[in-house]
Amino acid sequence: MAKGIKKVCRKGHVFYRSSDCPTCPICEKDRRPSKGFLAILAAPARRALESAGITTLKQLSQWSEKEILELHGMGPSSIPKLRKALSDENRSFRRE
Repeated sequence: MAKGIKKVCRKGHVFYRSSDCPTCPICEKDRRPSKGFLAILAAPARRALESAGITTLKQLSQWSEKEILELHGMGPSSIPKLRKALSDENRSFRRE
């Protein structure tokens, strides 16, 4: 038996949540990128970057690690992944 409150997203997907999070896991799976640095991140971290308008490594390199960690949804486990993605493109976080 499913735990949590039954919810229905705008597209009609039915899912259960024990929190107030409105994010539909089915829609989230469908919109997950298949390539690029956003594809290596967990959904909350990806949404945090997208909400801040960060969708390219060039944009990411204009932010410091501290600023990125302050974004809601971004956790410390994402920083090494982002560092590597930047490094692979000869980029880095902005120095503070």
